[in-house]
Amino acid sequence: MLKEFKEFAMKGNLVDIAVAFVMGAAFNNVVKSFTGGIVSPLVGLIFNTDFKDLKWVAKEGTVNEAGEMVGEVAVLYGEFITNVLDFVIVAFVMFMLIKGIEKTKKKKEEAPAAPKGPTQEELLIEIRDALKK
Repeated sequence: MLKEFKEFAMKGNLVDIAVAFVMGAAFNNVVKSFTGGIVSPLVGLIFNTDFKDLKWVAKEGTVNEAGEMVGEVAVLYGEFITNVLDFVIVAFVMFMLIKGIEKTKKKKEEAPAAPKGPTQEELLIEIRDALKK
């Protein structure tokens, strides 16, 4: 059983998926830092506020002795929009990556050239001439 598990765990597809998962998680961190550190502040210039702090307060809260907001109910739409931007960037990069991979596969899988030889008309002429004899 241990041998079977080792064979399963070391299959090429499973290892490839594990590597892709780790790379995807690392890429997600890069995208989050890009949107959080570059895109959000630039969009924040348009709205004249920090983009991630945009929210709609449904119920006001109170400040306790420690200076923390307690009891506030808010919809954090700025954070949601930032996460949507993260998703769109990751989806676009993945689309471009898959498109590039498919383009290289098409070049490798080009159909072989048709064999050179007589055309269909030439063959029919030969058959006709052979039947005349």
